[in-house]
Amino acid sequence: MTEGRHHTRIEKLLLEAARMFNSTLEYEELIRLVLKLVTTAVNSEAALVFRVDHDRTDMKIRYINYHKDDNMIVFHRELGQGVVGWVATYKKPVIINDVHNDPRVDWEMWENVNDEIKSLISVPLIGKGQMIGVIEAINKKEGEFTEEDMDVLIGLTNQIAVAIDNANLYRKTKREALEKNLLYEIGKKLSSSLSLDEVLKEIIHSLKQVIDFTAGGVFIINQDKQDIESLYTIGYESCTEADINLKVGQGLVGYVVKTGQPIIVPDVSLNEHYYHLKENTKSEMVVPIELDGHIIGAFNVESDKPKAYGNNDLSLMTTFASQAAISIERARLHEQLVNSQKITQQLKIAREIQKSFLPKKDLSLPGYDITGTNIPSGQVGGDYYDFINIVEHQNGIAIGDVSGKGIPASLLMASFRASLIAEIRNNYSIRTICKKVNSLLYESMQPGNFVTAIYGVLDSKNHILTFCNCGHNLPVLLRKDDSVEFLKEGGLVLGVVPDATYEERPIYISQDDILFFYTDGVVEVFNEKGEEFGTERLITILKKNRHKTSQEIQKEIYQTVTAFASPEHNFDDLTMITLKRNK
Repeated sequence: MTEGRHHTRIEKLLLEAARMFNSTLEYEELIRLVLKLVTTAVNSEAALVFRVDHDRTDMKIRYINYHKDDNMIVFHRELGQGVVGWVATYKKPVIINDVHNDPRVDWEMWENVNDEIKSLISVPLIGKGQMIGVIEAINKKEGEFTEEDMDVLIGLTNQIAVAIDNANLYRKTKREALEKNLLYEIGKKLSSSLSLDEVLKEIIHSLKQVIDFTAGGVFIINQDKQDIESLYTIGYESCTEADINLKVGQGLVGYVVKTGQPIIVPDVSLNEHYYHLKENTKSEMVVPIELDGHIIGAFNVESDKPKAYGNNDLSLMTTFASQAAISIERARLHEQLVNSQKITQQLKIAREIQKSFLPKKDLSLPGYDITGTNIPSGQVGGDYYDFINIVEHQNGIAIGDVSGKGIPASLLMASFRASLIAEIRNNYSIRTICKKVNSLLYESMQPGNFVTAIYGVLDSKNHILTFCNCGHNLPVLLRKDDSVEFLKEGGLVLGVVPDATYEERPIYISQDDILFFYTDGVVEVFNEKGEEFGTERLITILKKNRHKTSQEIQKEIYQTVTAFASPEHNFDDLTMITLKRNK
């Protein structure tokens, strides 16, 4: 072939590739087009493609033999194995026309796909300066593969690499959007339903839209019997309840419950902990369900395909397991309230649950003195505060107050907390978190109910607090020079307007600054003359006691407020967070 004809051929193939690749962004469809183009370009019977995936510990290879049919075969090999692995490792193209004398050929792979290999040409895919995978043409239809064939494939690699990268990005973006939408829908379900079966069914069927599995379920420890019972399962129809229920430590579910560690098993036949339930199960993934720092059960999925699950799947199912924990938590609360015969007992139970939602200890950060407290009025209320670990040097700070008192307020507070925690896991934007929590509360609350709250994220490395105030009492920022600022920016109270929007604002916390968050139970206190304690008295106490620790400041505020109140005053819960930057 002359040089001019060779260039013309490559140009035609490039034009054909552009036309084909511009026709779709769907990943699997694009891979088929890539394999077809490779076989056409070098006149081969078959082709395969491998894309580097840093979340996998093996190579996932897609293969089609157009000489037989157009069925795509997907199989897995160890990293670096075979000619594909060699090319991926050394980033060099290779032609092998005498496969029987080349030690790099993976004969086991070809036996598994039930194909005879005679010759091959394998080329690394280079896109944007990086090796993203390998394409390989198998069995030249006439003669042997040549250097001209290699030139043709190398000429196509950049276009193929870009197309695969774009399709993978599109697939990833679609998956992330679907995941966020599913989590949002589950959050709405959590806010509107106390039926455990209904919500767990929603969670498992939603998970199936993003993770392929043939059987799965939510399992929980029965503390009385010390065994593991299924709460909700699908795909185990041929198994009896006695088969599914396990002892702690038995099977992969029992192992995860006992150790508290998630597990991905690419091949269950090689795992000593696997408990045989389904004939066709090849791989399994199990994550623990944690509630109040204790492992209470596990979320399990099984697949008929080997190596079906990766780290992305594990991360997503961990989030779904958190949703299951919230459902179990709410169901337990509901069951306790329904079964209680006396209102005093109901109030006691609700108060204990409310206390369990509060932090077990203060937030410990270098250079900061941070404490929070909730002093109950004796009634069950709707006050809430929390410290939420996000990533290193990033900690969420939340305080909220639900309208009303008693059991209804505590249930609304539980809904608010569940919605907030779920959205924090799914979003980084504070204003977006507040907007979605508002939508969830609006759909689940009765008219007239609402929540005031502040949510902020403290960057303790750069000393910046980014916050959003959702109609809550204005936190007081007392600067070193005794000047005062109020944290006003945010938006409306939560749960009243369906499409409310919110803004966020960053503030710098200087050394010796004090930031004080509180609920209305601190300032809406009246003396015998009908005078309100108010914000000015609060600021005076902060200035007078600024040299003290955060705990001492809060103790001084509480003692002053209670001494100010008239004997007939009905106290609300007093909830406070005090943040001091010491250095």
